[in-house]
Amino acid sequence: MKSKNIKTEKRSRIKKKIRAKLSGTIERPRLVVFKSNKFIYAQVIDDSTGKTLASSSDMKITKGTKTEHAKAVGAEVAKLAMAAKIKKVVFDRSGFKYTGRIKALADEARAAGLEF
Repeated sequence: MKSKNIKTEKRSRIKKKIRAKLSGTIERPRLVVFKSNKFIYAQVIDDSTGKTLASSSDMKITKGTKTEHAKAVGAEVAKLAMAAKIKKVVFDRSGFKYTGRIKALADEARAAGLEF
């Protein structure tokens, strides 16, 4: 049975294709991004052990635009990853287009020192 939200179905199909091609290891964990209408979340995950090594979201940020929130989340997740001695990651955009808030988060994470 098909659901009413075609956009979500399309994103989930793209997400499955992306996840089939990449996975995070202990040397290069996966930087996963998820965005909802209100918030944006980022996690650094080691898929071999199934552990989250660093995570951040903008749930507590109140001032600024959504793009500014994404930049703050990118900088914070990069800072936490660097504290956990992680420099290189694999970027997983979770089926979202690489534009707008996703791109802002990725660019800020790169500027803070993560390599992907």
